This record gives sequence, structure tokens and C-alpha cells, in this order.
Amino acid sequence: MDRPPTHADIVAMTPQEITAILDGEPVRAFAWLAAAARLGFVDAQLAYAQCLLSGRGCAPDPQAAYRWFDTAARAGSAEGLNMLGRCHENGWGTPRNDATAAPLYRQAAETGLDWAQYNYANMLARGAGVAKDMEQALHWYRLAAAQGHAKATNLVARFLEEGWACAPDPEAAAALYARAAEGGDFRAQFNHGLTLARAGDIAGARDWFQRAIAGGTSGFLISAARALATFPQPELRGLASLARQRANGAA
Repeated sequence: MDRPPTHADIVAMTPQEITAILDGEPVRAFAWLAAAARLGFVDAQLAYAQCLLSGRGCAPDPQAAYRWFDTAARAGSAEGLNMLGRCHENGWGTPRNDATAAPLYRQAAETGLDWAQYNYANMLARGAGVAKDMEQALHWYRLAAAQGHAKATNLVARFLEEGWACAPDPEAAAALYARAAEGGDFRAQFNHGLTLARAGDIAGARDWFQRAIAGGTSGFLISAARALATFPQPELRGLASLARQRANGAA
């Protein structure tokens, strides 16, 4: 379809047809999303804003992305509210302002959106834009973790391991690290590796450390390299150089 889609065109499309467009050539997908966003389709507004933010199929335009996230939020989208929070927290298309981000996360979290629950918990744990409250942070992390959110699950495990705002429970922490690691969170994969190493499962620890290194961000990899360099086992200590190499590539 060379012309912009109409409302009737989009309503008549199957999910498979829409997916084929969105997974196809980025410039064509961007143009289709632009038309659908302007026709009032909230999911398209969110996806269009993400393209504008990342520059998929277009030049990056964080200010326009912010406006479309706001449009989706005003239409009642919890995802839109959450992304407005992200914009304010990170300074995407608007000045950085944690005090503005936190209530947006809270509003979206109260709808049950796991990412918003996780983001709001992060603000509470850091005292960013809101009074620091570790008990409430744990509460919101647990709500997100109950929905299978791997990053939140990792942080519930960390609270249980350290005894933050709760009684320490190393066994429960270990089980949650394993669950979050299987869910794909690289920090949980590293923490699960630490748990296995302490238990003497060096081969298992090495496997999970390698997975964490493969998916980690630059800052994480630098910290991971420092930790790995302290291990007495050469097969674990040797991963420090791999983490440093990956960090240089991810920078």
C-alpha cells in the first residue's frame, strides 16, 4: 500500500499483516506508524514515539518523541505515562527532572504496569524525586516481580540477600537470582553466578558469568571485571579480561 493507511484500512488488517509491516523496512514502517499515530491508534503512537527516540527509520527527534508519549498518556496509556517518566528522568526531549518523573511512574505503576512499578521502585530506592523509602521500594519491586519482571526479581533477591527493609533470606535470594537469570537479566545472571561460585559450582558459575558478560552494559562490565579478577579459580579470574574487552566494545 503506497498511500497512507486510513482508519478503515488499519482496523481491517490482521495482527500478522501489521507485524509484517513493523518488522519490515524501517522507513516504510516509520511512515505507516506516523499515519496510524495521527489517526489516534494509541499503540501506534507509542511505537512511533519509540522510533523517534531511537532513530529507527528516521532521524532521532527526542522532542517529537516526548510529544507523542504525552499524546498516548493523555489517551489513557500507562505505557505512555511510564515513558514520560523515562523522558523526564533521562532528559529525553525535555529537561531532566526526577521530581516530575517519580509521580508519572507512580501513576502508571498503580495501573499494574510492571515496568512502571520497577521504575518507581528505583526512584524510591535512590530517593530520586521522592523521599527514599526502602520498604516501599521493596513493595513495588515485589509487585513487578510477581508479574515475571526479571530486573525487579533480581532486586527483590538483592533486598533479601542484604536484609534491606526485610529479614535476610539467602536461600530465597538464591532462588530469585536463578529465576531472574533465566529471565534474561544480565545482573541477575552475574549474581546467580556468584551464588554458584560460593557453593562450589565453578563450571555453572562460569557459564552464567559468560552470559552476563555477553549481555551487559559497559558500566556493568567494568564492575564485573573488577569482581572477577578477585577469584582464586583461574577459569573465573580469566573472564575478567573478557569483560574488559566487552566493556571497551560496548562503550
